[in-house]
Amino acid sequence: MKQIVNRLTDNDLYTFTCQYYILEKYPRAEVEYTFFDRNREQYPEGFGALLQEQVDGMADVVISDEEVEFMKSRCSFLPLWYFTFLKGYRFNPSEVSIDQDEAGYLSITVKGKWFSTIMWEMPLLSTISELSHILKGDMERYDASLERERAAAKTRQILEGGLILGDMGTRRRFSYDHQEMVIAVMKEVYESRHNWPGKFTGTSNVWLAMKYGLLPLGTMSHQLISFEENVSGVFECNYNVMKKFSDVYDGDNGIFLYDCFGDKVFFSNLSKRMAMMYKGLRVDSGDEFEQTEKIISKYRELGIDPATKQVVYSNGLDIGKAIEIHNYCNGRVQDSYGVGTFLTCDVVGCEPMNIVVKLTRGRITELREWHDCVKLSCNSTKVLGNHAKCEFLKHVLGLE
Repeated sequence: MKQIVNRLTDNDLYTFTCQYYILEKYPRAEVEYTFFDRNREQYPEGFGALLQEQVDGMADVVISDEEVEFMKSRCSFLPLWYFTFLKGYRFNPSEVSIDQDEAGYLSITVKGKWFSTIMWEMPLLSTISELSHILKGDMERYDASLERERAAAKTRQILEGGLILGDMGTRRRFSYDHQEMVIAVMKEVYESRHNWPGKFTGTSNVWLAMKYGLLPLGTMSHQLISFEENVSGVFECNYNVMKKFSDVYDGDNGIFLYDCFGDKVFFSNLSKRMAMMYKGLRVDSGDEFEQTEKIISKYRELGIDPATKQVVYSNGLDIGKAIEIHNYCNGRVQDSYGVGTFLTCDVVGCEPMNIVVKLTRGRITELREWHDCVKLSCNSTKVLGNHAKCEFLKHVLGLE
């Protein structure tokens, strides 16, 4: 079978921004990631072996000069020495352990140096998703003309609805070809007229951003906060990541993903300095309308006009829900949207996957003890990691 991921930048921008952060702040850290299938899917016999072939093939994936030059031009917040690092980076398949039991369930872990293993999340997820759709026969039923028409209709709905929106659908895409088609169509429709109420902002996929001359989107992920909890404690980890991340990027990449341990501990500890330093916040769990009110209330409490701050909504949205949120915000914040599965795996006759790869253990250096890393979220369905630790932290934080 052909190699599904064959470009180093066929990956989300936040992978690279987080990798640079790790190189600066935790260059000796070691971690373990775990694969979670929220639907508890039973994969067909031999799936694990096919996935192993794809993982082994990643050893030959290297960054090209074209990719480097694009990132230099669009990611000025990354220093030149980092691109020298990327030129030398190689995927190490020995970091990945894959097992498929007799019932068909997959067990996958990634373990090694944090700056190295962080690169595996997107390739693993997008490969598992595409392989699954191939083996289910979804590719054979795929109607390219119909899906192109549907992508164009969605784009018109986005733009006519006044949404500022970008693609964030790499991890659970139907296939690479489908994601590329969606992005190509969105750009084509957006550029077909100049007075749309809304805006197509780009894609989190760096390779496709380069290929279609778009802005690569993304700043950070939950794993930075999840790791930091073991360094500075659950009450201070958000603040310390905000400070360290802003130190690394000197004010760039200023959208903070705040819900790793729920919203209560974040809002109770958000300082005016950090609120002013960051451009805005990303809502990735919880009720969007409730979260909007909490964000507005907190900014006002700190003496900051909420209308000057950006709020990015990205919690499993479809277009109708995004428009509903946009109308609710009504200019009180600068709302924008990141949509994933609904753009890249909303295919007729196909059931999207619900899979993630999350940080589950870590240590600051190879000489330290391992500690469990968890994520609580504002949604109970998104709570991941050691159950006993999750329950303990929820008790400490006073969460249900």
